[in-house]
Amino acid sequence: MWKLHNNGVLLPDAVVKPTERLGWGRTIGLGAQHVVAMFGATFVFPLLMGLNPQLAVMMSGVATLLFLFVVKHRVPSYLGSSASFVGVATAIYAAGGNPATLTGALFVVGLLLFMVGIIIHFAGARVIHKALPPVVTGAVVMLIGFNLAPVVAGVYWPVDPWLAFVVMLIVVGLSIGLRGFWGRIAIFLSLVIGYVLSWLADVVFGPMVKEGADGTVTEQLRVDWGAVQQADWFGLPPVTDLATWEFGATTNVVGLHLPQFSLGAIIIALPVVIALIAENTGHVKAVAEMTKEDLDPLMGRAIAADGAASMLATAVGAGPTTTYAENIGVMAASRVYSTAAYVVAAIVAILFGFSPVFGAVISATPSAVLGGITVVLYGMIGLLGAKIWKENHVDFGNPVNLIPAAAGIIIGIGDVKVPIGDFELGGIALGTIVTIAVYHLARAIAPRQMREEADGATLQYDVEGMHHVDED
Repeated sequence: MWKLHNNGVLLPDAVVKPTERLGWGRTIGLGAQHVVAMFGATFVFPLLMGLNPQLAVMMSGVATLLFLFVVKHRVPSYLGSSASFVGVATAIYAAGGNPATLTGALFVVGLLLFMVGIIIHFAGARVIHKALPPVVTGAVVMLIGFNLAPVVAGVYWPVDPWLAFVVMLIVVGLSIGLRGFWGRIAIFLSLVIGYVLSWLADVVFGPMVKEGADGTVTEQLRVDWGAVQQADWFGLPPVTDLATWEFGATTNVVGLHLPQFSLGAIIIALPVVIALIAENTGHVKAVAEMTKEDLDPLMGRAIAADGAASMLATAVGAGPTTTYAENIGVMAASRVYSTAAYVVAAIVAILFGFSPVFGAVISATPSAVLGGITVVLYGMIGLLGAKIWKENHVDFGNPVNLIPAAAGIIIGIGDVKVPIGDFELGGIALGTIVTIAVYHLARAIAPRQMREEADGATLQYDVEGMHHVDED
């Protein structure tokens, strides 16, 4: 299925294509790095949604295998839980819903996404190009990456700032200083080193002292394996009786269950489709930019595959899926786009789903370690948007390009929200809508010469870009 890259020899500046692979030992190492990148979000977001994280991790592996099969292994991606759904879950619960009505509403979101993908597949990628030209896609990729900045600044980094700073320096040093394969898995090596440093810090300096909002002082270990010691080696998520579920209860994390369908919950959830289309489109565009391949013919397949994977996951009580921005950062750092590594990551995730203890070990990764790693990864994702602009010669001296990108990026990065009934639309979704809507509004009201100048820059790139591809 995968061609062995350069007889297994990885040169320093080589790029490994999606349909190629390294030796299986190295491929497994890269797969482990993708697991590291996706695991925190795949585990945490379902927990915040009142859904079972063990089940979510298992279904993320199944969803990834489905996605790779549908896109014929040409679009490397990992599919996991999305932060976009956390606000939806809160709104549905506040309106009297339960996890079954939540997964039912999100099943419909997956169905709609699947239908959009089918339309794009048959109508052609030109539909996307007209709606999402380079200035828009660059802005969407940028705001997706930089929207993750508050996760670093507000969640991971403050727990132990100096340790996070040290881990960040380790990531920088290993990513730039190491050569060959070891440089490609610098993120994973940084996590292992950071994990060990955190344990040593506990041994040498003792637990961290934390003061709560009420003035209560508590001690907290950097590496806490309490959950690991209590976890079983093998086991499936429980089947949950929702008759006993109560919103806000400490036991509100549910396991396997069938979805239920509520019109009110569906209406609350539907706007998230915008975010999913943007995330998938941005992902395919970013991968195409990195691999220098034309992936537009697979755009519809990718979106439809994510929709089908979301339907499959929500049908058993897990959260829906989306292509992972975190793993774009791993690919950008390693320059290895082999889908074989993603298959390894998917299989590992499925195995995690059968073993609570392994999930507990990964979830015990110190927040400071995640902070040091993600501060680099998330920034790399955002800057891929700037790379799209540069490669497409986007002219920001033209207000048709400047104004929509400026407004959308600030909304996305600042996580600006607008209320729509009981639902708040904000962040990536609102930033994407504003960027697209304001761009097309600007084109509609701009003088003809201004529009032609904006189109001319893009057309020039298209001709040059095709010529460049032919030469390669």
